Amino acid sequence: MLDVKKHQFFAKYWLLLSLVIPFVVVGCSDQTETQVVEFSSSAAIDKKIYRFGIHPLHNPTRLHNIFSPLMDYLNKNIEGAEFKVEASRNYAAYDKKLFGREFHFSLPNPYQTVRSLEHGYHVFGKMGDDHNFRGIILVRKDSGIKSISDLKGKAVSYPAPTALAATMMPQYYIHTHGLNVMKEVDNRYVGSQESSIMNVFLGDTVAGATWPPPWQALSKERPQLAEQLEIKWQTTSLPNNGLVSRDDMPDKLVQQVAKLLFELHTHKEGQAILERMELSQFESASDATYQPVREFLATFSKQVRDPAKK
Repeated sequence: MLDVKKHQFFAKYWLLLSLVIPFVVVGCSDQTETQVVEFSSSAAIDKKIYRFGIHPLHNPTRLHNIFSPLMDYLNKNIEGAEFKVEASRNYAAYDKKLFGREFHFSLPNPYQTVRSLEHGYHVFGKMGDDHNFRGIILVRKDSGIKSISDLKGKAVSYPAPTALAATMMPQYYIHTHGLNVMKEVDNRYVGSQESSIMNVFLGDTVAGATWPPPWQALSKERPQLAEQLEIKWQTTSLPNNGLVSRDDMPDKLVQQVAKLLFELHTHKEGQAILERMELSQFESASDATYQPVREFLATFSKQVRDPAKK
C-alpha cells in the first residue's frame, strides 16, 4: 500500500514539473518586471516591426506555441509588415506594457480592454464564443466539497487578481453565494491558468478557478486531470477577449489585420490556427461592445474589491 501511495505522489509531481518547467525557465530569464519576453520568426529586412501583445492566457511557452502561427499568417499576407507575438511572464508585466503603450496591437482580456481605452487604444474586434468567457471553479472529485460554504477558511487558487473570467467572475460568484470571499476564503494568485488548475489537482488548494479554453486544452493533454477534477460551479458569461490597436496605427493596416482575422474561420489554414486557441472565430467589435464589462466591473468594485488597487 505504501509503495502505491509513493508511486501516486511522484507521478503527480512529475506531471507538475512537466507543466511548469517551461514557464519557470522563461520566467527566470526575465531580470525585471518590464523585460520583454518575445517569440517571433526572424524579421525581414525593410519591414516595419509591430509588437502584438497577448495577455497571459497561458504561460509564455504555451502562448508562443499557440499564437506564432497566427503571426506567421499575418506576415505572409500583409506586405511590408512583420508582426511579433509578445508574451509576458505575468499579468502585472503585461499590464505595464499595455498601459505604457508599448504594443501596437494586442489581445487583452475584457478588463484590460476597457482600461486600454484610457491609454489610447481602440477596439476593432474580439474573440468569438462569448459563451466560453465565463469562470469555472474546479475541485477534486474526492474532495468532499459540495457547496460554496465548504470553501470557508479554505485555499482557492486563481491565475491573477486582474484575470476577469478566471478570477474576478469566480470571486463574485463565491461572494454572491454565501461567503465573504475577501475575508472568509484564502485567495491565492498563482500566476497562470495552468498553475491554478495544477494547485487543485495536487491538493494545494481545495478549489481552483480558470475558464473553459485552458481547462479544455490542458485536460486533453493530461487525461488524468479530467479523471480526477470536475467543474463544480460556473459563472454567467461576458464578451470575450478584445482585439485593440494603438491610436497611431494606420487605418489601412488595422483594416488589413481585421479582415484577415475575421476570415480565419472560412478556410482550412485559418481553422487550424483557431483550433490551437480553442476558438471558433474572431469577429468585429467596438469600444461599445464592452459596456456589459464596465457594468460588471462597477458592481464587482463596489461589492468585492477594486481590481485596480494592488
